[in-house]
Amino acid sequence: MPDYLLEARHAGPVAGVDEAGRGPLAGPVVAAAVILDRACIPDGLNDSKQLTPAKRAALHQRLAECATIGVGIASVEEIDAINILWATMLAMTRAVEALSVAPAMVLVDGNRCPGWQWPSEAVVGGDARSLSIAAASIVAKETRDAMMRDYDAQYPGYGWASNKGYGGSAHKAALCTLGPTPLHRRSFAPVREAELLLAMPAPAR
Repeated sequence: MPDYLLEARHAGPVAGVDEAGRGPLAGPVVAAAVILDRACIPDGLNDSKQLTPAKRAALHQRLAECATIGVGIASVEEIDAINILWATMLAMTRAVEALSVAPAMVLVDGNRCPGWQWPSEAVVGGDARSLSIAAASIVAKETRDAMMRDYDAQYPGYGWASNKGYGGSAHKAALCTLGPTPLHRRSFAPVREAELLLAMPAPAR
C-alpha cells in the first residue's frame, strides 16, 4: 500500500501527479495533481487500478472535499499533433498549473518529469508507493471515465461507457464498420488502419 514517506521528506506542499488514458484509441489524456491535507488523508487510497469502481468513486468524492486538486487535459488533436508522450507531459503541466496552491515539490508517477518550473521527482510505480500519486491516479481516472461515458452518448456503438476507449475486440470491430469518430486518435495504428480500410473501393463484382 502507498504511504506518505516520499512526501514527508519535503517541506511545503507536495503534489502527486498521475495520468489516465495513454493507451486508448479514443478520447483525451487526463492528468491530475493532488496536494493532500496531512490532517485529512482519506483511508484506503491506492493505485486506482487496484480499487473497485465503487471504492474509487467514493475516494474521489472524499478527495474533492479535503484535498487540493488540479486537472489537466490534452485533446485528441494535441495527441495526434505532438504524440501521446508529449501530450501526457502537457496534460500533467496543465494539472499542476490548475492547482490553487503552488507546490514546493511534485512527485510524478513514471520515469520522467515534464520540463517545468517546479522541483520534481519521477517515481516509478508511484501510484503504489505515494499516497499523493495514488490520489492523483484516482482523480485522473474518475475524471476521464466520466468524460468517456458522456462521449459514448454522443457517439454510440463503440462501447466507450464500458471500455473507456481502449482497443478491445468490440471497439476495433466497431471501428471497422462505423469508422473513426472525431474523438479517435488517428496517430494510433488501429485507427489509421480502419480509416484506410473503409476508404478502399469495394471489389468489383
